[in-house]
Amino acid sequence: MNVFRRLAAQWAERYRKMSIQIVLSLSFTAVAAAGMLLMSVSLIWRFSAVNEQLVAENSRRVLAQANLNLDSYLRRMMRISDTVYYRSIKNMDLAEDDLTGDLSLLYEENRDDLVSLAVFDGEGALVSAVPLTALKRDAETADSDWFQAASQSMENLHFSTPHVQNIFDDPDYPYRWVVSLSRHVQLTRDGATEGGVLLVDMSFSGIEQVCRDVTLGSGGYLYLIDGDGELIYHPRQQLIYAGLLEENNRAAAAYRDGSHQEKFQGRSRQVTVKTMGYTGWKLVGVAPAESWFAASPQLPLFGLTLLLFSIFLMAFLNFLISARISDPILRLERSIRELDKGLAGVKIEEGGCYEVQRLNHAVASMVSTMRHLMDDIVRQEGEKRRSELEVLQSQINPHFLYNTLDSVIWMTESGQQTEAIQMVTSLARLFRISLSKGKSIIPLADELEHARHYMNIQQIRYKNKFTTEIEARPGTEGLYTLKLIIQPLLENAIYHGMASAEDDGLIRVTAYREGEDLLIDVEDNGLGMRPELAASLLDEDRPEVRTKGSGIGVRNVHQRVGLTFGEGYGLAIFSEPDEGTLVRIRLPALDREEAERRRQGEEL
Repeated sequence: MNVFRRLAAQWAERYRKMSIQIVLSLSFTAVAAAGMLLMSVSLIWRFSAVNEQLVAENSRRVLAQANLNLDSYLRRMMRISDTVYYRSIKNMDLAEDDLTGDLSLLYEENRDDLVSLAVFDGEGALVSAVPLTALKRDAETADSDWFQAASQSMENLHFSTPHVQNIFDDPDYPYRWVVSLSRHVQLTRDGATEGGVLLVDMSFSGIEQVCRDVTLGSGGYLYLIDGDGELIYHPRQQLIYAGLLEENNRAAAAYRDGSHQEKFQGRSRQVTVKTMGYTGWKLVGVAPAESWFAASPQLPLFGLTLLLFSIFLMAFLNFLISARISDPILRLERSIRELDKGLAGVKIEEGGCYEVQRLNHAVASMVSTMRHLMDDIVRQEGEKRRSELEVLQSQINPHFLYNTLDSVIWMTESGQQTEAIQMVTSLARLFRISLSKGKSIIPLADELEHARHYMNIQQIRYKNKFTTEIEARPGTEGLYTLKLIIQPLLENAIYHGMASAEDDGLIRVTAYREGEDLLIDVEDNGLGMRPELAASLLDEDRPEVRTKGSGIGVRNVHQRVGLTFGEGYGLAIFSEPDEGTLVRIRLPALDREEAERRRQGEEL
């Protein structure tokens, strides 16, 4: 007890000598850390104990149901195969009987799920088939994977992965996706038996429909793979095949049945695996970590209650601790508030701990220097803004000049003097307008002329692969614009929009007035893009994509316009796949007087 009293007395003495910074830091840090630690431990425990179990159980239940549906579908196909083999093939002598009638009857009964039924002999020759009967000229039946699998493992049924039906001529559906069920059969001909293969082509749409109907909560999805990890079904299968999306299917192939935690592309998620009988295929359910919280409705209420309790506890303790040290600070705050109102002769009391006394002494000098600092900040911001504009405008890559001069040399050497003169003349006018005596705001007519010369050069280089229309509508006469904002958009239209054009490409530039704004549309009839991709091109967090031309880029133009004229002005991109792209520049409608005023403001 004596030791405890001695320690308590020592800490009390140290507390009285502590500065306000140490007192506040230790007090608030200790209370906040204790509260947040309690909250974190409770949330983690609840999160691990309840939500993971709920999500895992829900995923297993959904996958079990999907497995039953797929198993039922595949069993139906297996029953069709057994019916053909045991009720028809085994009871017929092919020298006297024809399988076509029985196959046709089975096909008609199951035509919603079947694409074709076919029987081949041991050499791969067609014995009988419905409804498709004509083999393709280049069909190599005996070398097909399904034929080899059936011939090598005679006692088993073999399911293939989804593929385009490539054995029979199908004039109505030349690219129909199927899953092939093949098996070895014994054919009877003139009383003698010989080996053969029965092929049942199932429509892939049946498997796709079963998987598509499965939902795994917010953000969850299901996909189907074979034993080697090859995708059989995925809700975004086309994006994966196109290389625009990735899936962790190879790793999932090695997972055992059950739930697993994994981190893929920087995101934590729960993966549940269920292996199907007969085929060895695996159903894989993916539930992102973001969806686990929503799986347990009681968690938000529990977290909110715990948070409110922690806030109340911290507020109560902080009030008790800070009451002793807050009075001098409150008096100083009242004095500063009076100074903020512009009152003269405000007396600042010098009381409290050492730091507060130093603050009282420093406030007077702060007030005297504040106006000077604000003036310096305004001046520095103006210089920073001009520097940013100069940096953005100077990002012109010399590749365009090199390529143009190479084209001039080539045309001169090949005797195309007229085209070479035209290209050099356009290049000279192009750079004369680009310089513009150092001015960043030029007449709209000059900017459009700059675009015409640029497109003249590009049309010569690309041998008139596309045409150009440049129009300034009535009402735009005498207006001014920021220079070098159309050329980068034309570059994008050429290198991206006209990439696949075949002598029918069109790029149109239209300038027109809309109220107090000047609008410039750059439109092409190229491939276009998805609207969400077009919207992301101006996102500052998206990595910059450089073109092969000047290197300025669409986002650079957007930033230049925004820095020059402020919010509300810049670029907007409208695009649809296979319908082209329209980039719209919105600027204020500047007349000559306003343009000169802005130029003078830039020079100050």
